[in-house]
Amino acid sequence: MIKPKVVETKDGNISVATAFSGQQEVVQDRDHEFLTKAVEEAYNGVECGHGGPFGAVVVRNDEVIVSCHNMVSKNTDPTAHAEVTAIREATKKLNQIELSDCEIYASCEPCPMCFGAIHLSRIKRLVYGAKAEAAIAIGFDDFIADALRGTGFYQKANMEIKRADGNGAIIAAQVFENTKGKFQMY
Repeated sequence: MIKPKVVETKDGNISVATAFSGQQEVVQDRDHEFLTKAVEEAYNGVECGHGGPFGAVVVRNDEVIVSCHNMVSKNTDPTAHAEVTAIREATKKLNQIELSDCEIYASCEPCPMCFGAIHLSRIKRLVYGAKAEAAIAIGFDDFIADALRGTGFYQKANMEIKRADGNGAIIAAQVFENTKGKFQMY
């Protein structure tokens, strides 16, 4: 078993390293390689006019399964973010809904929708490059993340959000109980 050890750097930051020297550098090189592919996808998507500057790569056993970019404009689909597109393509290619043996590399910090898709697909590792603030700085709106963090307002979307009450809420909740024996989760 690999025993991690804590290492303090010159600037006072603390990191965890493995007992095998050089392993951390190998992981960094590997991450850099796959993140570079995600960034290349981001450029490719913009050049093609498919959407914003976002790319994602799904990797399994050091092999790129899919490499995708944002397809929002091309598909006229506001959910066709790079990460969601990559997850959709990877699950089709691997013929499985769970990607627990995969990693995803994203050119930018995922939005809440993409993070949700990554979580639901059970991807074991996420590595991203740019912080969300880089996208926000050029006009991409992050009000949903702000609202989820309690720092923003849903009013920016001009959308009312209300949970149903009465019979609507009851019958919507009953669907889970009434169908639980008809499908299998993961």
